[in-house]
Amino acid sequence: MVLKLFFPSCCSSADSGILIGRWISEQNSAVILAVVHFPFIPVQVKQYLGDVQRVTKVSVSVLGSWSNSRQGKEESLSEFLEDLGTIFCHEPWIQISKEGDSKFWSCSTLQKHSKNPQEEEIILVYYDQRKVMLSHLHPPLDTAGQRAEDASKLSAIFDTVARSQVLFMTDRYDEGPIKLTHWQSDGVEASIIMELLKQASVPACMLLTFLLSLVSGICRSRVLKFWPLSFLWSKLSTCEQLGHRLQHLQVISSNKKAQNQNQLMRKANIFVSLLIDVALGILLMSWLYRKNRIGHLADTLIPVADHVAEELQDLLQWLMGAPAGLKMNRALDQVLGRFFLYHIHLWISYIHLLSPFIEMILWYVGLSACLGLTVALCILSDIIALLTFHIYCFYVYGARLYCLKIYGLSSLWRLFRGKKWNVLRQRVDSCSYDLDQLFIGTLLFTILLFLLPTTALYYLVFTLLRLLVVIVQGLIHLLVDLIDSLPLYSLILRLCRSYRLAAGVKFRVLEQQDGKPLRLLMQINPLSYGGVVQTYRLPTYSCYPRDSWASLCKKLFLGELIYPWKHKGDKQN
Repeated sequence: MVLKLFFPSCCSSADSGILIGRWISEQNSAVILAVVHFPFIPVQVKQYLGDVQRVTKVSVSVLGSWSNSRQGKEESLSEFLEDLGTIFCHEPWIQISKEGDSKFWSCSTLQKHSKNPQEEEIILVYYDQRKVMLSHLHPPLDTAGQRAEDASKLSAIFDTVARSQVLFMTDRYDEGPIKLTHWQSDGVEASIIMELLKQASVPACMLLTFLLSLVSGICRSRVLKFWPLSFLWSKLSTCEQLGHRLQHLQVISSNKKAQNQNQLMRKANIFVSLLIDVALGILLMSWLYRKNRIGHLADTLIPVADHVAEELQDLLQWLMGAPAGLKMNRALDQVLGRFFLYHIHLWISYIHLLSPFIEMILWYVGLSACLGLTVALCILSDIIALLTFHIYCFYVYGARLYCLKIYGLSSLWRLFRGKKWNVLRQRVDSCSYDLDQLFIGTLLFTILLFLLPTTALYYLVFTLLRLLVVIVQGLIHLLVDLIDSLPLYSLILRLCRSYRLAAGVKFRVLEQQDGKPLRLLMQINPLSYGGVVQTYRLPTYSCYPRDSWASLCKKLFLGELIYPWKHKGDKQN
């Protein structure tokens, strides 16, 4: 038979002693966890292993002996290590011997209590104990009472190392009677600063939780459910983003411990995303308030609005003539042109009425950048929506008029064919019409058909302008989505400590020598960057509509409205 021996690479230079680990009989393999050095008392070793086994629920035992002859020990050491098998009584008793700095070790097994001892072929697998411990390729630790149904899986190896965390808390500086060598022998891997931050974070989280519960209570109050506050809260993307960030803060400040790796990574990603978002917002705020950029922006805003209004007036004058040589219905053309010109006049008056207060409004809006760059971008999107509200009104008027004519023509076309729309059954049924109905239908159809090109031209122009505004808002919300959903902590962890985001393992064959066991090196396969983004991507709550191209083209043809926001039930989770 083949015996697989998983040996931690950190113990390759350990002093001579006994091997502590777990024997997995289903796989005929042994997982070495640590080396106990001389001198030791066997009773104390058994008592210590019993305590570890009660805490970790892992059958830890003495599996064999480890001999490192680089210290020039006496020749009787090997015989003494072999005699330890009668004290600890493990079958088979594993003996590993290293001579000097040689890479090739001698491995053998003893089966004293077997009637027909068989010589086993040994495969020595080196593994990095630290990476295996932190790779989270093992089953969740909260299911300690449950074992893997298939014991032949490699996850049993990772599960053994992960459950033996208590064993790794004993280092060489402890005053206890047992000296161990493992991946934390030189001291438990921790930071005093991080431990102090953990202790200080408890009252900070309690205070933040209280403040967030107070803010959440205000947000859920009945005051915000009355019109127009409810309308503004549901339509403004700034309110949506603030609610989204409020949920993030509630997740971070929760005192509930993460149940698994995904919840822990989600909290860490949200925390890093918030930090970077606020840091970028503060940088933007410092840039805006330096060298009076707010005043320059306010002075530029009014001329830009006037220039846009003048361009719209020129466009309407072009449409009221003979655009591109097209013959339009002059009466309808003049009515629509004057109607839209009057709205532009009202819009210019409204902008100039607000001009004395624009700098003050921008000054207070700039302060909102301290809440994060995403909040500032959402405010910018809402400002664009307000500044282009007249374009939106033109689009709505043109779309409604065009939609009315399209549906009127389709209904009259069914009248010519002897059909009608059955509202109750939601289908087209046959119907007989008299002569007067057909005559009136023919007149109305002719009128609507000849007026359709003029209406369609206005609708087409204002739809293109509306799509331009929607594209600008869409780019802003895509940037907001990127900051909100990108798992920055996971990407940083993948760059610095890739083994923490493991996707599997691979084995590399090391240099071999005749008469020595086969040597393999177990390495951790990290997740790809695309896999990290796909696995740990955070949910988004963007207000940008995500219509397919077919749905968008259908809406444009039928004259349906393209809203700058999503409805309440369309959130992307």
